[in-house]
Amino acid sequence: MVDYVVQQLDDVALLDAAVGDGMSLMSPFVWREGDRYRMMVRGVPCPLTPTDPTGVIAIGNGTDGLNFTMEPKLAITAGPESADAGGCEDPTVVVTKDGYLVYYTGVDAARRQGSLILEGGKTLDTLEAKQLILQAPPGEGNIKEATLAQTASGDWRLFYEYAANDASRIGMASGPAPDGPWTAVGDPFGIRDDSWDNWHLSTGPMTQIAGEDPVMFYNGATHDARWRIGWISFDPDFKAVTGRGIEPLLVPPPATDRESTDIAFAASTLVEGDKIALYYSLEDRLLRRALVYRYTQ
Repeated sequence: MVDYVVQQLDDVALLDAAVGDGMSLMSPFVWREGDRYRMMVRGVPCPLTPTDPTGVIAIGNGTDGLNFTMEPKLAITAGPESADAGGCEDPTVVVTKDGYLVYYTGVDAARRQGSLILEGGKTLDTLEAKQLILQAPPGEGNIKEATLAQTASGDWRLFYEYAANDASRIGMASGPAPDGPWTAVGDPFGIRDDSWDNWHLSTGPMTQIAGEDPVMFYNGATHDARWRIGWISFDPDFKAVTGRGIEPLLVPPPATDRESTDIAFAASTLVEGDKIALYYSLEDRLLRRALVYRYTQ
């Protein structure tokens, strides 16, 4: 039997921020390049007015995984394409031999629909060639929150959140490469009627360690949108579920403000020795890191 336990919680700080003071922070995607840590993160004006974008995406760099100095120029901003004229959210980065692929959620000008968009570039400050990857029919909700993983066979899976019957669900697509093309292959797992994830599901980061089943730290919620973080594991080709936590891995502490959102939402992971560093947001405004230990019984 496999399980995951949180051993340490830390604040994540942004320094010299292109996003920071006066903004809510969420969707911290963190990865390593050599000795440095890199981050893409979403910032949202607080309070959000009708004319503000629902998000902009900034880049940061650090040496300890907790403190990031932000680059002055934003990496991704709204528009001018119609699919992201209202904002840019939820960055997911894939490092390739040719540079970078960045998936993000584009919000339309009316703030009624989110779609998955892909940009690429040799560097993160030269991203270009926006491609609309997945979009729901008009009036049928959002497609957002990309997570990518490579199978044991060498092809790729794209996991994403979509809307169905007044709830969020997780879909999955298959493709030959990290930039697709993608073919939907069905939902990888569903809700549990008698549990903390009985209404909403949203993608979280995938951790793949050699010799172990890949595990997703996914986001789940009840009908009143109290989001928690759990875990679920798959076989190496993502054809079957091999394990799933009974209780949430992470539950947010009581909010300092009673009007704050009751939410913990996972965004990215790194393997740090014998632990997994899980980056997430609290209250849709604060950044945190949990060190998670995997153990077997």
